[in-house]
This record gives sequence, structure tokens and C-alpha cells, in this order.
Amino acid sequence: MAVDSVACADCPLRAVAIFKQLPASEVALIQSLRHAQMHRPAGAILIEEGSNYPSLYTLFGGWAFRYMSLSDGRRQILNFLLPGDFIGLQQNIAGGASHGVEALTDVWLCPFPKDTLWELHRQAPELGYDITWLAAQEEGVVDNNLLSVGRRNAKERLATLLVILFKRAAALLPTAKRTEVPFPLTQVHIADALGLSLAHTHRTLRALEQLGLHRIRDGWLSLPNPLAIARVADIWGDGVPEQRPLI
Repeated sequence: MAVDSVACADCPLRAVAIFKQLPASEVALIQSLRHAQMHRPAGAILIEEGSNYPSLYTLFGGWAFRYMSLSDGRRQILNFLLPGDFIGLQQNIAGGASHGVEALTDVWLCPFPKDTLWELHRQAPELGYDITWLAAQEEGVVDNNLLSVGRRNAKERLATLLVILFKRAAALLPTAKRTEVPFPLTQVHIADALGLSLAHTHRTLRALEQLGLHRIRDGWLSLPNPLAIARVADIWGDGVPEQRPLI
């Protein structure tokens, strides 16, 4: 289902400081490649595992996640996707989807044809480099998640997830609202992302909350003591995302 179209030049995401300012010519090129924006409800499969040459999207609004699953239904969430993220890059380059993408909330998408990657590299090499940068960043996210699942204990895993998602979500909000951020994850999503049982996830969330390290209420996350929870997470750097291109 299409939604009221927002021109790329008028995209509200482009006014957010986390996104690099692009020359008007590059924005016009992106607009020329983009199809009509569309809406998908929470739970919709945006890219199906095993599909061949799936579509490309920019996540205009809402949250989603990438995942891989086993034949018995067990699922590993690879990472969470927030507004401005480019979806389908890995699957498109590989010639098929080794993982799926599901809408965590209602989402609004800017779709692109499958030959967009080639056109961006051909017509605007700078945007081609941006695509490469996004791919490298995605690999870094997966590396950090592998470190969590492989070596961090449950408290460290959960603290890392909360800190990184808080910083990413906060970067999309006005400064005045950064004491809390949207947090649509359920405990099932958290367990699937961290490789923990649901019971262990519940106990660990409760333990960290009792220490005053986080508070999740009505779909919002606050970190009352950011330095303390960052120490528990033992993450490299401060978790603040780098300025990034917006395709």
C-alpha cells in the first residue's frame, strides 16, 4: 500500500544531524531511482529468507530487524534496523537472501529497483562509496553482536544492547527528548537477539532494573545512569553512532 509520497529533497530525515548532507544532484539521482513509498504493518516480512535478488529499501519510519532461522523455527536476530537504514544490501550483492527482514513496528519504506546499486556506482561514485561504507558498518554491527553472544555474560549482553539501541534511537530525536527513546522490543525479541532463554532474559532485565541501570515502560527506554550501564556493557567507544549517508 502506497503512502503520501515525500520527495527526497523534503525528507525530514535529511534534517537530522546524524545523516550526512548530500549535494542536490545526488539527492535528485536518489529520487529518480526511488519507487513510490509504501507502508507495511508490524510483523510483515519485508525480505523473505531464501528469496532471489530481493528489493532494496530505505527505512523511512518505524523499526525492523534482520534475522536467520532454523528449520524448527528457532530464530537469531542479527541486528535491529532504525529509520534511515538501508535494507537489502547484503542480500542483493550476494544474489539471494541468506537472512530475512521483518517489520518490528509499522514501517514506511522507500523502495528501490534491484539495479540501484549499479546505477549509484555508475552515476555517482561518491554514493557508491557510501554504499560500501554502509556495508562495512553493517559488518561491524554483526561482529559486535557475535562478541556478545560468544563472550559476554547475560548482563553484559543486555547492557550492550540497551546502550547501543539507546544511542542509535537518541541520534534520531531532538536533544530535548534524549532522556528516553522509543523501544518497541519485546522480551522475545531481546532473547532472540542475545541468544538467551526467555526466562534468563526476564531475570537479567529485572536485575539490571533493580540496580537502577535502565527502565522500560510503555514502549520507551530510559537509562538513568548511562556511565554505569556502559561500564557493565564493556563496549568499545561510547556507543554513539557515526554520521552516516542516507540513501
